[in-house]
Amino acid sequence: MEDVGSILHFLEDKTILVIGATGFLAKIFLEKVLRVQPNVKKLFLLLRASDHKSAASRLQNEILATDLFNLLREKFGTNFKSFISEKLIVVPGDISCEDLGLKGSNLMEDISSQTDVIINLAATTNFYERYDIALGLNTFGAKHVMSFAKQCIKLKVLVHVSTAYVSGEKSGLILESPYLFGDSLNGVAGLDINAEKRLITKKLGELHENGATEQEIKVAMKDLGITRANVYGWPNTYVFTKAVGEMLVEQLKENLSVVILRPAIVTSTLKEPFPGWVEGVRTIDSLAVAYGKGKLSCFVADINCVVDVIPADMVVNAILVAMVAHANQSNDVVYHVGSSIRNPFRYINFRDYGLKYFKAKPWINKDGMAVKVGKVTILTDMDSFQRYMLIHYILPLKGLKLVNLALCQYFEGTYLELNRKIQVVMRLAELYRPYLFFKGIFDDINLEKLRMAARQSGTETNLFYFDPKEIDWEDYFVNVHFPGIVKYIFK
Repeated sequence: MEDVGSILHFLEDKTILVIGATGFLAKIFLEKVLRVQPNVKKLFLLLRASDHKSAASRLQNEILATDLFNLLREKFGTNFKSFISEKLIVVPGDISCEDLGLKGSNLMEDISSQTDVIINLAATTNFYERYDIALGLNTFGAKHVMSFAKQCIKLKVLVHVSTAYVSGEKSGLILESPYLFGDSLNGVAGLDINAEKRLITKKLGELHENGATEQEIKVAMKDLGITRANVYGWPNTYVFTKAVGEMLVEQLKENLSVVILRPAIVTSTLKEPFPGWVEGVRTIDSLAVAYGKGKLSCFVADINCVVDVIPADMVVNAILVAMVAHANQSNDVVYHVGSSIRNPFRYINFRDYGLKYFKAKPWINKDGMAVKVGKVTILTDMDSFQRYMLIHYILPLKGLKLVNLALCQYFEGTYLELNRKIQVVMRLAELYRPYLFFKGIFDDINLEKLRMAARQSGTETNLFYFDPKEIDWEDYFVNVHFPGIVKYIFK
């Protein structure tokens, strides 16, 4: 890696293609670039849309309308609209298609002749996604982006954003190593993505032939994803299809300058554009939301396990610094962006800070009542969780079933609803189990070298900070993150 140098200078007059532009990190990336370097030439935003009109409406409603852009709106005042229309160009497309769905579009030539940088942030992050959708976006999407990148004549660097959890259920120190097809250490033998695609087509054909409903097809596709992930040693469809996407990036990159960036669990912004901005219920936040609303009585996890969380603005800064450092360099590099090795945060901290925050500032529900929270029962393994569920929920449910039969189905609605809720809880516990007992620590020696290179070469490190050692976890969770999720997620 050569000197990183000035990020602001690099961004000036550059054209960037952002793929997956309505995603959480993508919005923060867009806002940051426009705010710190308004002299960026332009940003092409590839949005999943059927035509230009629906892409433009997604830009307006899903990106610009968020609070995230308030600072930029204030900065430009009445010129905001014209600044945005000059800098942002929406591109309706679909990465699960060849040529990103741009064949025949008059924008295709513009993008391939002008793009300096590609940032691929497109993904479905749902653990229990339909296999056809996840494979289309996370795996074939990566392949199509690589093919398109080779048509971009000015391209200096491509940043492929993955996830640290492509490691599956490994424990101990997890290195920043690439995943390769047929590599028994960092990959998988015998995996053929075209065979997986054929398997999906065959399964869908059978389901249609047998007159399956849309709901039945959805469930069958979700179950197929988990099954195929498990066959190859991954716990869920998301991390499996992202891992295979990485393998394709490595296989297809040839002499392109490519950076693979693997964030851990991304949380609300630490500082910029303001602290605590968050969108959508991200992994551990589902626990915080349930707890703050008084709906979490027990929690299954190894309480001393490190849970690798990293604020979103730090991830975006790491993307920007890595992008500049590797422009026009065809070396092989993977970066873990997390906190587990330099500033570990544990489930026990999460529990304690949650109690501290919600006791001091209880959530006010729609009836105007303050929701009281207490200490949660911690179940330290799946066996104790199943026993807890049996005693507190499953046995009472069986009793209700008998009463319901005796009273001619009088409690049928109550029984079915309770049964559904128990099934959801059991499924969620199984889905999240690998992360609640995760024993891996993500090494970030490559990222530390990048931080050092940035510090030594005049990079604006005050603007592009990404050192997890700077985070005071208690202050962040109690004063930034929990207030953020209450403001943006609690409904």
